[in-house]
Amino acid sequence: MTVNDRVSTDNQLARLLQIGIVLEEVVEVRAARHYETLSPDERDADVEELLEEAREESADHRHRLEGLIDQLNAEAVPLEEVQTLVEARYAQTGPEGFDGVLYDQLHGEETAYKFYDDLIEAVEASDTDYALDREELLATLKAIREEEAEGVEEVTKIMEARE
Repeated sequence: MTVNDRVSTDNQLARLLQIGIVLEEVVEVRAARHYETLSPDERDADVEELLEEAREESADHRHRLEGLIDQLNAEAVPLEEVQTLVEARYAQTGPEGFDGVLYDQLHGEETAYKFYDDLIEAVEASDTDYALDREELLATLKAIREEEAEGVEEVTKIMEARE
């Protein structure tokens, strides 16, 4: 399942929010792995802080998305199915496919930003009455998208400072 033009049911919305949770898990796991495996050349306070913040932010985003799902009248989708969807659509390139920690982190932040941007557009294009408050849903998604945009900017600043 990908983000379509509209999100027309609670089940569809729940699945998309679950995809967001898995995307956040991917970013969190990769940031943790990078943090643990930084080479001496890559290890500095800015990069370590960036990776720590990415892990904490992803955990917070997952918690907020889970709260939205809990308010929906929707059937749970097996986690394995959602993970397969995420891998096929959003995580086609592994961390080794990037030239360094910062490029991988930038890719994760940009992917998450685009996902939330598409999801917001689809919810706004829909006239569906969800089991949760539409304004709360959109406010949460927009706040998460903004935090992802800030993450992109932060990674970019660190990359530019290293050039």
